[in-house]
Amino acid sequence: MILLTGNRKMKGEDSLEQVLREENTLTSLPVVTIGNVDRLYERDYQNKCVDRLVEIAMDIENYMGARRIFIP
Repeated sequence: MILLTGNRKMKGEDSLEQVLREENTLTSLPVVTIGNVDRLYERDYQNKCVDRLVEIAMDIENYMGARRIFIP
C-alpha cells in the first residue's frame, strides 16, 4: 500500500517525517506527498500529480526504501 498524503510536517517527534526516519527499511514502500495541496483544484496540477503517481506505481520497485516522494 502506498500512502498518498498532503502532510508535509517535517518537525517534531510525532511528525510523519520522524516516523519515516525511524521505521523505513529498504523494502518499505514510499510515502507520496502532494507538494501543494492548495493547487489540487487546478486541472493541470491534478494531471501532473496523476501522471507522476502512475510513473511511480509502474516502476515501484525502484522506489522501495525511498521514504518520501514529492509530486509533482
